[in-house]
Parts: sequence; structure tokens; C-alpha cells
Amino acid sequence: MTTISCTVDLIEALTPTVNRVLLTPAQAVSFSSGQYLQLCLSDSDKRPFSIASTPGQRQLELHIGGSVADQYSSQALAHLLQQHQLQQPVQAEIGLGTAQFRADSERPLILVAGGTGFSYVYSIAQTIAAAKIDRPVFVYWGVREQAALYHHAVMQQWAAQNTKYRFIPVVQQPDANWQGRNGMVHEAVLADFVSLEAYDIYVAGPFAMAGVVRNAFIEQGAHRERMFADAFAYI
Repeated sequence: MTTISCTVDLIEALTPTVNRVLLTPAQAVSFSSGQYLQLCLSDSDKRPFSIASTPGQRQLELHIGGSVADQYSSQALAHLLQQHQLQQPVQAEIGLGTAQFRADSERPLILVAGGTGFSYVYSIAQTIAAAKIDRPVFVYWGVREQAALYHHAVMQQWAAQNTKYRFIPVVQQPDANWQGRNGMVHEAVLADFVSLEAYDIYVAGPFAMAGVVRNAFIEQGAHRERMFADAFAYI
């Protein structure tokens, strides 16, 4: 895999613990919606992040956590901030993973994200809308608190583009003002579908979540070969 220099164009807070990062590669790159890049902090320290942008866009968008509890992401963010302040490039390996969007399929889709795993399904959802794909698409985004739904309005606009698109945010610990779904995101999916047999399913989130989703969805009829998540290769 070729390492490519990227300028750090922007780092902005989406929430107190999630940051949007824009990178511009020094050369043209190729990737598919749903693939990821590895940010190279050193030759031996490479950290994967889903690409939130869509193929053909000049900049690469990432959604990176910055909480003290998430040192894996916060250390990567610190590296990006340092290089941005020094006006120095970062190094990245781009276009990795095998859980990219299968555009040739005609099956309806369920996209499931936990936390910043949303960046993965966001890229796929935007690609679907741009291609005017006219088949049912259900996007489920699970977060701990509703303040973490940093692209709630954007996804509502996405769902309004086509009557076959639906966006279902699910909050694990809602406050009294939350009017939507609550609980665990995969349980919302299980409650909404008697059978998952007919669907292509894309999943992104913590490894523990991916394992639970895979097992529960297969029990409800999902075909393992029609479920896509890079985490499945490691669990």
C-alpha cells in the first residue's frame, strides 16, 4: 500500500468529543464508499478511520473522537493538530477495507452505525443519494446521548430526498426532551423487521457492537454473505 502525503486543511469540533477533519491528498487517490484510510503516526503506528466523503471529492473527510477516554482516537487527533499547526503534511494509506458499498446489488439496504462509525454509513448514504438509487434504504445511527447526533439535520435532509429513504436515530440514554427511538441500535433494527433475509446490511462501530449485531441479525434471517463490516475479519 502506497503512503500518500495529505495536507490538514481543517479540524473543527462537531461535538465536544467528535471532530471533523478535512485532508487533501498530494495526488489523486481512488477509493470506494465504505472504505477507510490508515493515518500513519509512524512507520509502526497506523490507525484506521472510515472515510466520510464520497469518491471523486477533492478532500477526504474524517470524523474522529477526541475524548480523554478514547486515547486511540485522541492521540491520532493530537498528531493531526500538531501537523496542522506546523503546516506540515500527514501520511496516510487510502482505500483500504472490503466492506465497501456494493452498487451492483438490487437488494434493499440497512446501514447500521454506532458512534463515529456513522462516518462509514454517511459515505454510503451520500453515494446512494447522488446516484439516485431507487430502492429502500434504512439508516440506523446509535449514540449514547442525543448531543452526539452531530449530523442529525443532514440525515433528515437526506431522507427527505426520496420516499424510500429512512433515517432512524437511536439514543441509548435519552433525556426527557428526546422524542425518538431509544435503547440499543441493533435492537431497534430487530424490532422493525420480522426477517432480515432480503437485505444487504452494512455495519460500523466498536468491535463488540459488530459482533453482537452479526449474531443477532443472522438469528433474524440475515445472510452472512450479505452483511458487510471490516470488523468481521477480526471478531
